Amino acid sequence: MNTTELNLFFILILLISGSAMFSSIETAYSSCNRIRIKNLANDNNKKALQVLDILDNFDNFLSTILIGNNIVNITATTIATVLFTGFFGPTKGPTISTIVITILILVFGEISPKSVAKRIPEEIAMGTVNIVKFLIVFLTPLTVLFKSVRLLLDKVIKIKENDSDITDELMTMVEEAENEGDLGSYESDLISAAIEFNDLDVRDILTPRVEIIAIDIATPIEKIEEVFRLNSFSRLPVYENTIDNIIGVIHEKDFYGIYHTNKGVLKNIIKPTLFTSLHVKISALLRQLQSSKTHLAVVLDEYGGTAGIITLEDIIEELVGDIWDEHDTVKEFYTQLAEDVYLVSCDVEVEDMFERFDVEYDDEEHDYVTVSGWVINQFDRIPKTGDSFVYENLEVLVTKTDDRKVIEIKVKINKDNEETQD
Repeated sequence: MNTTELNLFFILILLISGSAMFSSIETAYSSCNRIRIKNLANDNNKKALQVLDILDNFDNFLSTILIGNNIVNITATTIATVLFTGFFGPTKGPTISTIVITILILVFGEISPKSVAKRIPEEIAMGTVNIVKFLIVFLTPLTVLFKSVRLLLDKVIKIKENDSDITDELMTMVEEAENEGDLGSYESDLISAAIEFNDLDVRDILTPRVEIIAIDIATPIEKIEEVFRLNSFSRLPVYENTIDNIIGVIHEKDFYGIYHTNKGVLKNIIKPTLFTSLHVKISALLRQLQSSKTHLAVVLDEYGGTAGIITLEDIIEELVGDIWDEHDTVKEFYTQLAEDVYLVSCDVEVEDMFERFDVEYDDEEHDYVTVSGWVINQFDRIPKTGDSFVYENLEVLVTKTDDRKVIEIKVKINKDNEETQD
């Protein structure tokens, strides 16, 4: 091997090393955690700040890296062809060169450096930031040329932008963090609830009109005391003549103050209440409750009648889960009777039931929230006890009902239908 061949061989090694560098840089910048880099930048890490600048112009960065990577790969292929042609002749040389250089670039120039960069992307991104800045400046003429070609292609080939929902992306990130062990189950549930919090309307979590326990302003004081004692509520809505005309709320402490002393009248302890509508976001209502220093809001329908009530506790439970006190009775919404057979309370949300039984649910197609509303919708009437129907892989039997709603159903999961659908 003469001096020229030795020099070419040395250059070939440098070019494959360059391919490895470009591949690792591309993977590092594509995989690095932007939030982690931003936290480092907030701590005045200069290299992290420079990485953020590059990520803000990612298209320009990517063009630079791809141009550089292709230059070194093509040059390496050319030099390898010259070397192997000199060793094995013009017949076998190019073929052997193609095989060898493909293996070398794949193993040492692509797969291995990308695998390493995937494990420590932030370290590699910050460690190579000065090289990347130099390459961006050095290859600017080629980058501008190819950017012009890309802009021309964009005008010829119309590409529809994909407006992805950031909420779905955040939920996926939380799920991945939980799977990788970075988040515990409780933390994951809490973050997921916070992400979905702003999507919930008042109508999704209110206590409906038919379940409201309220008193008429003309109710005798002894009767009011009985209502407080039997239900263990700290507040009661007060209406005048009809529940569609709620005028305020009374607090248990204030009530017993006049009850035991026989001083004062009910009207004097009625506190004003907040009124809201069905389609207000619960995040907005939470702020209204905080600013008005109240714990309960009356939900009005489109005609101004009472659709239900919603409390501060109802809203907070959407974030942290059910909050129980000593007086609460734990209600079982699902009672398993046998394998794949359940009794379901129709107060539960239909979306929750579908998720539990692995049934696809599209909330945009339906106006109902509870299982009762779903069952009534299937019959287009209030069903009777014993009525049944089949939905997807669920066999549903109505087991308890009244004149206004469905109270309980029995659900059998038909696995044969589920396997057929799959």
